[in-house]
This record gives sequence, structure tokens and C-alpha cells, in this order.
Amino acid sequence: MKKIIIYLVGIVNVLFSFSSCSDFLDKEPDDMLTQEMVFNDKRRTEEWLARCYNRIPELMGSDEMNIYQNLCDDSFTSIELAQWINPFPISARQGNWNPLSDMRINIWNDTYKAVRSAYIFIQEAKALPEQGLTEEKVNSMKMEARFLIAYYYTRMLAFYGPFPLITELIPSDTPTETLMKSRTPYDEIVEYLDKELTELSKFFPSKLTEEKTQFGRPTKGMCLAVRARMLLYAASPLFNGNPDYTDVVNKDGTPLFSSSYDIQKWKRAADACREVLDVAESGIYSLYIKRHTDGHIDPFLSFQDLFLTSAETNKEIIFARPNADYSNYSRARFPRGAGGNGFIAATQNLVDQFFMKNGLPITDPNSGYVEKGFTSQPIYYEHTSYDLANEQRIPGMVVNTGICNMYANREPRFYISIRYNNQYIPSANRNTQYKNGGMDGRPSHDSPQCGTQPLKAISPEDKPLEGTFSYRPGILMRLAEFYLSYAEALNECTPENPDILKYINLVRERAGILGLPQSLLGKQKEMREAIRQERRVEFAFEGEIRYNDIRRWKIAERVMGEEPTMGTNPWGTTDEEFYQRTEIMKNVFHKKMYLWPIHQNYLDNNPNLVQNKFW
Repeated sequence: MKKIIIYLVGIVNVLFSFSSCSDFLDKEPDDMLTQEMVFNDKRRTEEWLARCYNRIPELMGSDEMNIYQNLCDDSFTSIELAQWINPFPISARQGNWNPLSDMRINIWNDTYKAVRSAYIFIQEAKALPEQGLTEEKVNSMKMEARFLIAYYYTRMLAFYGPFPLITELIPSDTPTETLMKSRTPYDEIVEYLDKELTELSKFFPSKLTEEKTQFGRPTKGMCLAVRARMLLYAASPLFNGNPDYTDVVNKDGTPLFSSSYDIQKWKRAADACREVLDVAESGIYSLYIKRHTDGHIDPFLSFQDLFLTSAETNKEIIFARPNADYSNYSRARFPRGAGGNGFIAATQNLVDQFFMKNGLPITDPNSGYVEKGFTSQPIYYEHTSYDLANEQRIPGMVVNTGICNMYANREPRFYISIRYNNQYIPSANRNTQYKNGGMDGRPSHDSPQCGTQPLKAISPEDKPLEGTFSYRPGILMRLAEFYLSYAEALNECTPENPDILKYINLVRERAGILGLPQSLLGKQKEMREAIRQERRVEFAFEGEIRYNDIRRWKIAERVMGEEPTMGTNPWGTTDEEFYQRTEIMKNVFHKKMYLWPIHQNYLDNNPNLVQNKFW
């Protein structure tokens, strides 16, 4: 008789039984493979663990990526296209979101499934010395499973807030009523995961012995980075004494959120980020930097190749998924007339956030920003071999003649992140045509509705028409995040600390712009805004970072509610018409949307679950 283990995914759906009919075991006929056979076979044991990694988010070319990008103010997908792709993000952006909405992803359910599989592995995996699977190796594999459990839980915590925390495999004879768990208070979950990730960081090595074959496996730095991000979120306004959640309690009256602000949470987050930086500064991680032949940092190629270089040579990567779906990622962001789908737009809201060449925001009267008119001659930058401005591929030439002035003299990260109208496409050997009637524009819905497209992490060598795409890793966490997170946490608890400027300016130095002035140190409010703008620019289009930032800072009601999605006029056929600032869509963001709703089915099946506030 086959071994059956019952595990509490029942919190989410009632009770899911785990047997040899699971997804893993369905690979072979029921009467040929049992769970005992899996864990008596080295290859199948290793495959089981490998499948535990499958829930690590695919942040390139996936429904999940599309949701994060379209629920924040970085990008926009045409409303007409919603019927062909996931309609949820646009619908939610219009305010149509409820506990029965089909998001096409289910992080609550998927987390418990992944955690169940990992706990089964921890309980059942064993040494098979005759097959070369040693006790030491099995122990290490079980620690990997523990890391995955902790990582998946931190993500669910970020989206849903408190959830029923399950810390071990539930025995099959557990009474059903015992399985109906209540949500665990937020701070209690944080404490548990903090302890887990700290312990795991002491087990895993700082550096993998075989980077190429082990890429994506846990390291000391990965554990500390996941922990630091979690603690930064825990210190942020959404979770740190948020008055909106003071009355959120379980049915027995247990409060799920702390009702008072605690500055020590920022200190704890700063210390956690500092631990990541200590690992980095021991020689393990560093900002990805390429230098020009004159010895200076080449900010263009540094930022461009950061996203196109694998872990063996890219020491900025802390956590990445090696098998990213970069072909679909590139197609969706490539102009339609050059072989792409062309439907993902970069918003004007984001375009306006990039600094000028001198490091000043476009709102500063000293920045030199000009919105109207066009460049009358090429614009060259020093200390770079960037050569993508025209078909002659002239090194150092960044902006060609005839480019709208709003795109001229911007910082290097702008040119690596944003594709704008009349910009050269190397693989197509022509310029973009985003105006109405152009090869890449309206009236087709396969065109950027805001007049610009994301360019970050797209290789100049990509050729969608030929189906050739350069490799790139799916980066989940990189060192620059923890430079800016450390600065943010310090500014909230010790705003005079000189490390704030030090680490922000290391990011700006790599970006090729002047550092923030010393006079800003100690001015907490102004520094807070500077850090937030730096994060906006540095991490544009990178997975869930911006989406989580606007939620944890509690600014989403403004940036995704009060402020509409802006672009240039996609229906414009002339320059005068096309470059007019245009409201593309009014957004809706209700206060309830700061935390995701628990699906109504799960509430119906578990009477002890309470819904998130305002839903």
C-alpha cells in the first residue's frame, strides 16, 4: 500500500492529501512509483529537491512579472490587449479587485504547496551510501529545503501580511478541526523567519565551490539578503505601527499587527543590511563595474551588462534564478516592427524620475532639462564605449540628432532602461517608430501606449526576427539593493550616520552621476525622498521591487490613485501631437489593496481565517 502523508494545505483550501499521485509522482504510472521508491533512489531524491525550487518566481516573461509591473507606476499594458494576456492587472488598476478575482497566480496556495513539498523532503530524504548519497550531502539538501521554506514565507508575508505559520509536517491522523489554523501575528512570523534565516546563514558557505553548476543554490549572503529585505519591510510604515491595522484581530481577539511604531525595527533592518554588506566587503560581492580604456567607470556598459552577465563573472548578483525566460521577456519589450510584441510601455511617470546627466532631477531649475524641441547635433558622453545611437556605432555617441529634448542629456541609466521614439535599434538597423501609423506604434495594440518601452535587461544583440536571444540570469536580489536599503534604514533611525551618503553615492558613482551633497545628511525628510527616487531609478522594471516599495511606504494611494498614468500621445501622427504629455489612464488604488485579499474559497473552508482589512 502506498504511503500517504496529509499536510496542511488545508488552510488554503481545506485539506490537501499528499500521496504518490502528486505532481512529482505523476511523471510515472501510479503502480510503478511510490513515495518510498522516490526516497530510495538518489536521482529521484535529487529531483524532488530540485522541484522544491520551482516556486522561486520567474520574474522574466511571466504572468507574475506582468502583475507586479502593471500594479505599479513603472509600466503599462494596453487595455485592448487584456483579453489576450492576463486581464487582472489592468482590471485591478481600474479598481476591479475582490477576494474572488482570478489573478492567474496564487501565491497563498503555491506557497503552502511548496512548503509542503519541502517539509516532506526534510522528513523523508535519507542517505543512500551505496548510491553515493552521503549523510552529509542529505543534511545539506535538507538545509536547502529549509531555506526555500523561509524564502517562500517571506514573500507571502510581503503580499498578504500575517498567515497561518506552519513549521513542521502535519501528521496524517491530525483531527480536521486542529488543521483549521488562525493567522499567526505578523511580528511572530518575522521573529521565526529571522531566527531561521540567521541559523541558515551560519550553515551555508559564503561562496559556492562550483559557481557555474551550483548557481542559484543558497549561500550565506542569500540567507542574509532575504532576511534583510524582510526586516526592512517589517520596519516600513505599512507594517510598523500602521494605525489602519490596529483593529485587525483573529476571531479569538489576538491582534495580528503591532499597534505602535517602533524605531528599533529600523535599527534592526539597518543591522541586517550591514551583515549583507559585511559579507560583500569580505570579497564575495561587489557592484558590477566595467571600465573604459581610460580607467574610468563606464556607467553605460556597467549598467547594461549587469543584467546580461552570469554569476561566474557578475559579483553583484546575490540571488538569481538561472533559468529565466529571457526570450519572452525580450519579445514583449521589443518594438513590434522589429520582431517583438511591443505592447509593454514605460510610463512617463517613470521617465520623469531619471536624473539629468549632472545628477539633478528634471524638476531642479539647474538641471538643464528641456522638454520641447529636438537635438540639433549628436550628444557625446565621456568615459564610455557605448555605441548604440546610430548605425555607424560611434563610441561615446549617446544621443543622435533629431531626438526629442526630453530624452537628451539624461543620466546613463536612462539610456539603458528606456527605449524612446526615433531611437536606433541595432538588430533591426533602423530607428523606432512609435508615432501613430509608424511600424511600432498605433493603431495596433501591440505598441507602447505611453510612447516609450522598457529596455533594461534587453541585449543589443537580441534578434527577435531570427529568434536569437542572449543569455541573462533572472536576478532576484543584487548588492545595490542592500546599499540603498542600508541607507534607507539608517536614515530612519540615525539620520546623521555618514554611511547613508557613502552607500547612496557608490550607486550613483557607478551610474555616472555626481553624488548627493554632504549638506543633505541629517535632513531626514529630504534624504528619504532622495533615497526613494534613487531606488525608483536604479530598480525600475526589476520584479516586484517598485510594487512592494510603494506599498510598504504607504504611497500607493497617491502614485497609483491620485496620479494618473502619463505618457506621450500614442495617437499623435506628427511630432507636435506625439510629444504632448497625455493622460493615458486614471488609476484606482483603494486602501484595501495594500495587502492582497485572502481568496474567499479559503475563508469559506477555514472558519478560523479572517480577511485582510477593508476587503
